[in-house]
Amino acid sequence: MYLKYFYDRHLAQASYMVGCQASGEAAIIDPSRNINVYLETARREGYTLTKAFETHIHADFVSGVTELARRTGATIYHSTEGADNGGYELPSSLPTHGLKDGETITLGNVQIKAIHTPGHTPEHMSFELTDGAAADKPIGVFTGDFVFVGDVGRPDLLEKSAGVKNSTENGARQMFRSLEAFKNYEDYIQIWPGHGAGSACGKSLGAVPTSTVGYEKLYNPAFQFEEEEAFLSFLLEGQTEPPAYFTKMKQVNPTGMTPLSDVNPSVEMERKAEDMARLAASRNAMVIDTRNAFDYANRHLPGTINLPFPDVFAEWMGRLADYEKDIYIIADPPQFQEIRSVLSSMGMDRLKGLFSLSALSKTEAPRSYTNELPKEVAKRDIPVLDVRYDHEWNESHIPGAEHVPLPQLPETELHLPGNKVAVHCASGKRSAVAASILLNKGYEVINVTGGFHQWKKENLPVT
Repeated sequence: MYLKYFYDRHLAQASYMVGCQASGEAAIIDPSRNINVYLETARREGYTLTKAFETHIHADFVSGVTELARRTGATIYHSTEGADNGGYELPSSLPTHGLKDGETITLGNVQIKAIHTPGHTPEHMSFELTDGAAADKPIGVFTGDFVFVGDVGRPDLLEKSAGVKNSTENGARQMFRSLEAFKNYEDYIQIWPGHGAGSACGKSLGAVPTSTVGYEKLYNPAFQFEEEEAFLSFLLEGQTEPPAYFTKMKQVNPTGMTPLSDVNPSVEMERKAEDMARLAASRNAMVIDTRNAFDYANRHLPGTINLPFPDVFAEWMGRLADYEKDIYIIADPPQFQEIRSVLSSMGMDRLKGLFSLSALSKTEAPRSYTNELPKEVAKRDIPVLDVRYDHEWNESHIPGAEHVPLPQLPETELHLPGNKVAVHCASGKRSAVAASILLNKGYEVINVTGGFHQWKKENLPVT
């Protein structure tokens, strides 16, 4: 048996290739949309990709099952459990196979058994893997967004991102029952999850890529509950607002998205400098400056938004997503292809062009904002804007500060006295993004260095 792990660091998304060395067949578990890495690996290792397995309808990236099926002829295996989720409507032209709980698919000597594990979503399947050439018991389970290292999948995305009313509590109760059944696995069984640290599909995912059932039973907080109501309180508490693009993913993944061959075949890889200012001023375009916050603060083009690449780029493109606008990127040319791949993974297909940093240097770009320590800001008689999430604000905040979570800032009409504002988040990353948005709203901006953490370190007042 052959097993290979793939990881998209931008979206914290894991996928897997399983192959039978005897038959030369291989399958991909939860493929991403950019499938070239699977094609290249299969070619190099001598496998033919014949199957694509999907654990559930994903909310955080564009599934690659339809792309893989179109380009290789692989059959798509997907859950037909959990009908209350709406199910799949994949193109009839593609080979598909609906799976029920307990069904086993063979891949040469390899056996892949579908295990219905609802909770994160009603239809969620995990896939039990057995190397039939060497053993008659499973070696591990592809758990998708069911069990992570140190966490389990959140059950509230259907309600928050797809608008399925009253599904959160039901999903949490399903998760409790799925975990109780999962505990019956032997401790040696390996766990291969669909995400790692940084994913918004849970609240505290570990950075270790794999685990075992025994280890998670000992140390995963979600495994420690024997009483359902206590588990529900634990699971639902502290879940952050999902990124805006999750809604789009839930819309496109049941049917499959546009083939990549039909997407932006004529993107201009290096647009002319004279186009930059016009596009940045347009209401129909997003011009994203991917330089670090320090360089942006020293000199920027009005109308742009600062999302440093790779630091916060994927997260905040997702949280500030606007699928109705054309996208233009300012970046270092060696980063262009990787940025295109990230946008493609989130279904942001309206990428129309990229500007090099040399083009930016030819524009008239003023200084944008200043950075000041909290003790200096506290001396000023100017409003303070807190762009942290609701749960952070509710825990403690600066007395008299205004509060607008960063994802809501672009569309929020502010009513601050004067045209100066000091903005902060927890550490300074989100507030740097907010500073670029506030500049576009016409404010003079001070970014609070070190954010709320530094404010508290300097023993300044908090509520």
